[in-house]
Amino acid sequence: MSQSITADKPDTNKSRADEGGERMALLIVDGEEYELPIRKGTMGPEVIDITKLYRRSRRFTYDPGYTSTASCESKITFIDGANGKLLYRGYPIDELATHGNYLETCYLLLFGELPNKAQYEEFANRITYHTMLHEQMNRFYTGFRRDAHPMAIMVGIVGALSAFYHDSTDIYDPEQRMVASYRMIAKMPTIAAMAYKYSIGQPFIYPRNDLDYAANFLHMCFAVPCEPYEVDPVLARAMDRIFVLHADHEQNASTSTVRLAGSSGANPFACIAAGIACLWGPSHGGANEAALNMLEEIGTVDRIPEYIARAKDKSDPFRLMGFGHRVYKNYDPRAKVMRQTAHEVLDRLGVKEEPLLQVAMELERIALEDEYFIEKRLYPNIDFYSGITLRALGFPPEMFTVLFALARTVGWIAQWREMIEDPNQKIGRPRQLYTGPVERDYVPMDER
Repeated sequence: MSQSITADKPDTNKSRADEGGERMALLIVDGEEYELPIRKGTMGPEVIDITKLYRRSRRFTYDPGYTSTASCESKITFIDGANGKLLYRGYPIDELATHGNYLETCYLLLFGELPNKAQYEEFANRITYHTMLHEQMNRFYTGFRRDAHPMAIMVGIVGALSAFYHDSTDIYDPEQRMVASYRMIAKMPTIAAMAYKYSIGQPFIYPRNDLDYAANFLHMCFAVPCEPYEVDPVLARAMDRIFVLHADHEQNASTSTVRLAGSSGANPFACIAAGIACLWGPSHGGANEAALNMLEEIGTVDRIPEYIARAKDKSDPFRLMGFGHRVYKNYDPRAKVMRQTAHEVLDRLGVKEEPLLQVAMELERIALEDEYFIEKRLYPNIDFYSGITLRALGFPPEMFTVLFALARTVGWIAQWREMIEDPNQKIGRPRQLYTGPVERDYVPMDER
């Protein structure tokens, strides 16, 4: 059985299969026929393999944003946007976030299976004893302006890791790749906490190996040398859950950036720095900050109808942030867990009557009942609740994307390792549809 594609006359469509029974798509251009293999994954839509299309037809495909292009083969994360599903190695995100923890999820993303007790303890031990930064790196922070954005600091510090850890930059050595993976996952909370401390003028707090991953991060962010600080287990659990929910999200912009940078043979620290830089964009990692700013602009529940009307008005530039998703055309599965987490944090901190949460709850109710939102499938996404939660935990908005980068590091590393080990991996080289001037001769300046 074959599928047919035509670029000239519909009645020229044909069905074909090769001698081995492989399903083929038939592309017909100006009377010339090109058979293209159809590949099927374990889940998701089939893909038409155009790897050899240019060689055979001297034509490229045109796909701005790669929204219809599978750039790689992966076994890590699967998204079913129509049904609101997100799977890490086959496991639903809500089950992992509710019953597991971040380091368990890290192991799963890196190695493909959930760890048993012995495997988990060994993995957690390896991560724990890589948490400290080289002491000379402290000087890097003092080179930044005090008001520098924490994401600018993150890009610089992570990129500089390759200057300190020479024994884990050889991408062709499996052991060095593994050590680099451990180091990135372990050191990112320390780097992020130091960026936060530097921005508020407080001394750096060193990691504590007796605390778990999330609790250690909160301790580095909020402890001070002059008094004891005990990490609230409810808040630590919320932080850990946020990390799980953001650990990976298939071939998004920052992950694709990491893969593209890695395809050139760049060292892993440089690749992750590139991913952080991409994540910084407001259309990607900055969405939760934008959602919080929107809730603050609305302010109170009684003003919601005004903003709903503005959102429906095509002539009004106002947009409701935190609703809808480029991939999910149903309720974002991460948002359900994030909603519960927001309530747990606010209840624990005694701010159950938080005005922004009241605004968020009413906006959510409207979005799930209003025909306008239902028709356009504008369901609340994870950014809708994460901004409120992170603010309640004590983080300023400029740190939101930093926390996103911290959590996503393991996803980037897993995707990078998978790409490096893929025998079909090639250096990324997108093509273009050129629409500039045709070839012309140089004109001397005095003749122009």
